[in-house]
Amino acid sequence: MNDAQKIQQWLDENRITEVECLIPDMTGLARGKIVPRHKYNPAEGLRLPEAVLSMTVTGDFPEQDFTSVADPDMRLIPDASTVRPVPWAKEPTAQIIHDCVNFDGTDADLAPRNVLKRILKLYQQDGLSAIVAPEMEFYLVQVEPDEDIPLKPPVGRTKRTEAGMQSFSIDAVNEYDNIFDEIYDWCEAQGLALDTLIHEMGTAQMEINLDHGDPLQLADQVFLFKRTVREVAIRNNMYATFMAKPMQGQPGSAMHIHQSVVDADGNNLFSNADGSPSDAFLHFIGGLQTYLPAAMPFFAPYVNSYRRLSRFTSAPINLSWGYDNRTCGLRVPHSGPEARRVENRLAGVDVNPYLAIAASLACGYLGMQQRIQPSAPLTGSAYEQPHQLPRHLDDAIDMLLKCQPLAELFGDHFIQTYSAIKEAEYREYFDVISPWERRFLLLHV
Repeated sequence: MNDAQKIQQWLDENRITEVECLIPDMTGLARGKIVPRHKYNPAEGLRLPEAVLSMTVTGDFPEQDFTSVADPDMRLIPDASTVRPVPWAKEPTAQIIHDCVNFDGTDADLAPRNVLKRILKLYQQDGLSAIVAPEMEFYLVQVEPDEDIPLKPPVGRTKRTEAGMQSFSIDAVNEYDNIFDEIYDWCEAQGLALDTLIHEMGTAQMEINLDHGDPLQLADQVFLFKRTVREVAIRNNMYATFMAKPMQGQPGSAMHIHQSVVDADGNNLFSNADGSPSDAFLHFIGGLQTYLPAAMPFFAPYVNSYRRLSRFTSAPINLSWGYDNRTCGLRVPHSGPEARRVENRLAGVDVNPYLAIAASLACGYLGMQQRIQPSAPLTGSAYEQPHQLPRHLDDAIDMLLKCQPLAELFGDHFIQTYSAIKEAEYREYFDVISPWERRFLLLHV
């Protein structure tokens, strides 16, 4: 039975009447088409303008065309492993993630899912497999349609908002039991492997972890998880936000990425036979330290992202590494040799998961290929160390455009397009005059 037949069988067994045909765009949002079941042919797929892959977060486009001026279509081919129900739909509805393919059969090089596949092939060619586990932080906030009004924590079951910060509080999580019960139920229905739920540092800030596994499957799960959480929150008269820094005076939200590499026999490449750290482990960290600054637009993709990266806020300002040291940008948790891994703490939760995971694995891959030695592990506070990362989006874009090793891995066309998208977003943001400027500069300068 081929993939198209498997999809048809699943749709029949679940009596599906509509199909949501999804692709993740550059921001990580779902684009695509909703098709009546009787008009959906998984063997043929669908078509969508390739220009969708060069859109900014505001729905605009860079001044320069990075797709054909004829505005042609690309093919959307379903991935049978991603067929899932839509738990919140009124009628039996399926959602299927599709791959973007050119009409000559080649992968569309601007599709984020294809970018991650491209990086994973580098590992496969060396007989290796990458393993990742994302941790996602997000805020629950009151519904506020007016974007000029600052966000506020939501009212819980006690009819009150949270008082102060409630790190790791069980009672604070229980304030929103109905929401989390629904999140777990809907994620289970979609096959999303949720692990731990905790209350983070911020007011009504939560963290949910996913089980470790194949990077492409985990990126798919993050993509669907965000969509699910937003839907649950709206149905409970709240917003769930994955902005990196949604509220003044509150910590930002991250997507920490735990990553390791195994060989063809499933052995952890980061550990020697005697259980000690391997050269590959150190080289992987060395690659992260060397190339993550240039890859910053994948981990901090918006102007808001850089508000999160500040001292003493559980967010990194440099790429020091250390054992069980959360002040470092790169943390090695305590574990046995078989579970040795590196936690990349740089990414905000506002990232496109496909691109952030691809970039982190690409930097580690370059380190192993080039045998880059890392700095010595840090035992003190990395917050006392100098800044090593770009402080603004425009600086980060400049660094990315100058990094030839990343361009070779991601493809020059993709890097040029992605950078142009980010430049367009930055220009649009720069035109906006903030309340701070009106308050302190209007009559004082």
